[in-house]
Amino acid sequence: MTPFPAVSNAPVAGVGPIAARALTAEFARPNAATSALVVGADHASLVVASAVEALLPGDTLTLVAGERSTADLLRDHINGLGSWIADRVKIVDSLDEAQPADVVILGEPLTGTADEVRGLLERVGKYLTDGAVVTLATPALPGRTGGAAAELFRQSALFGVGSDLVVRNQPPLRVHKLRFTAASPRVAATLSPAYRPSSVPITRGMHLDSNGVVAAGIALGLAAVARVARPKSKLWLLPALAAAPVAAFFRDPEREIPSDPAAVVASADGRVLSVERMTDERFGSGEFLRVAVFLSVLDVHVNRVPVAGRVADYFVEDGGYANAMTAAAEHNVAAYTVLDTERGTVVVAQRTGLIARRIVQRVPVGTLVARGERMGLIRFGSRTDVYLPADRAEPLVAVQDKVVGGSTVIARWV
Repeated sequence: MTPFPAVSNAPVAGVGPIAARALTAEFARPNAATSALVVGADHASLVVASAVEALLPGDTLTLVAGERSTADLLRDHINGLGSWIADRVKIVDSLDEAQPADVVILGEPLTGTADEVRGLLERVGKYLTDGAVVTLATPALPGRTGGAAAELFRQSALFGVGSDLVVRNQPPLRVHKLRFTAASPRVAATLSPAYRPSSVPITRGMHLDSNGVVAAGIALGLAAVARVARPKSKLWLLPALAAAPVAAFFRDPEREIPSDPAAVVASADGRVLSVERMTDERFGSGEFLRVAVFLSVLDVHVNRVPVAGRVADYFVEDGGYANAMTAAAEHNVAAYTVLDTERGTVVVAQRTGLIARRIVQRVPVGTLVARGERMGLIRFGSRTDVYLPADRAEPLVAVQDKVVGGSTVIARWV
């Protein structure tokens, strides 16, 4: 029997450090004892190295050798890392010997037909605990995957809880995270914020959202075209000089998230527009405490999750593009992310504004999200509202207060 249920005899795409971290991110997130299973493990693989690095006391990791390795090579490699690692890592000769795990990682990118992918998912699905996640990757270049890429996008539409495009890999890879059974919202409280390749590190404390990389690249491309087309003109300076401020708009700084389990953090940077009690039948019959924050064009526009929970629903309502600071903004285009939490329903509303016309949301329905985790962004000036159960939350901010997304405590659970 083949140790790893291979999908195709096509050459295997490489997995670099960023893709390896994306593949193992769900194993690295829990702050409670977690089990992981790497199927198709290679003793020289960065996926194995990343999974080993994520090990915490109480965690267990099982490795099933792939076509480019053997169980003996894996044992020699793991034993060479010391007894602390060796005591927590188990190597089995075939998948049939493995036990179900909380996270199942396919260590080699998939190619092949849609039927082969479905067969593989059916087989590894037997090794998932309730609420477990399977993470897998496929090359993101046309013509490199057969029907695998299309099938994984279909599976993601049904069961996906995250999808990351890792451009900084050779070749670029698409990492999919699938959950076939629902996870409890209580588990979210044990998680650290998810690693997202869409946030590109610039310095230790500052990242740049991938939208900023694209926008700056377009500006510099226009400058190059203008310089070639009209070499005697200074027109090319306009897009060239615009590249830096455009990129800066998409800055994504690291934030220190409060450790207090009763804290509710701001979803966005900006100034508090209103703190009010209200009802909204779309989210339930009870009363909500709503904290609305206005984001100017100078604020960080990456939005964060205010509390830990499970994404239960996501929908967009049509409307206008009024100034986000005015009452008319209540009827602007808005995207609503509904969270199931231990303390009831919590909603984050991302609203467009006079300039803002594009909302990006990156946490699909079914995703477990940690407090302070990046959830998306709104391009240019806008507004973000947080709805909390009014009988369970005490507001700690007032109108005109300046708040920092992911760090400022806007309310406390009571």
